[in-house]
Amino acid sequence: MSLTLYFLRHGQTEFSRKNAYCGAIDSELTPEGLEMAKAFAVAYSSTPWNAVFCSPMKRTLATAKPLCAAIGMPPELRDGLKEINYGQWEGKSPEEINREYHDDYIRWSADPAWNAPTGGEMAVTIASRSMQVIEEIRQLYTSGNVLIVAHKATIRIILCSLLGIDVGRFRYRWGCPVGSLSIVEFTSHGPLLQALADRTHLDQRLRNLPGT
Repeated sequence: MSLTLYFLRHGQTEFSRKNAYCGAIDSELTPEGLEMAKAFAVAYSSTPWNAVFCSPMKRTLATAKPLCAAIGMPPELRDGLKEINYGQWEGKSPEEINREYHDDYIRWSADPAWNAPTGGEMAVTIASRSMQVIEEIRQLYTSGNVLIVAHKATIRIILCSLLGIDVGRFRYRWGCPVGSLSIVEFTSHGPLLQALADRTHLDQRLRNLPGT
């Protein structure tokens, strides 16, 4: 049996609903975001879990809570799974950022691996800290299922790192909507993507909510 990592993005927040940047802001889930967390727990509580690793932010903890309660397993908190820090862009829309920080926004849009949001973090920084958590998990567990509850950019950056894709393309190679699940199995040939941004555990109403 191989090791399989399940990457769950947290449920809806007010910032994701408005499509505003939220990294270091410690936002709560909306009522609909809490519904997403409960729906995941219902769908996956029968899966045999080795562990649950979680970003220590309120929105990720609230997303992990229903499953952890159902299976009687506390989450392992890791700062390395936090979202990218957007610096002075926190809470702002892309349109506002393009207007107020135009040059930085253009550079970041072209290559976020080596260009940071104004006062924020580069993608290579997120790749370094998040992959340390992945390596820790791989040292602890050689088989079975591990859930990782994290954030949009962080999950996409981890997937790029695992699958050999330029981290600077993390915003342009796949989506990661709220409440979605991506699955990577470690086979004898390396990481194998088994599912990407799956939301079949959510009902149609939750899948159709506005925002990203």
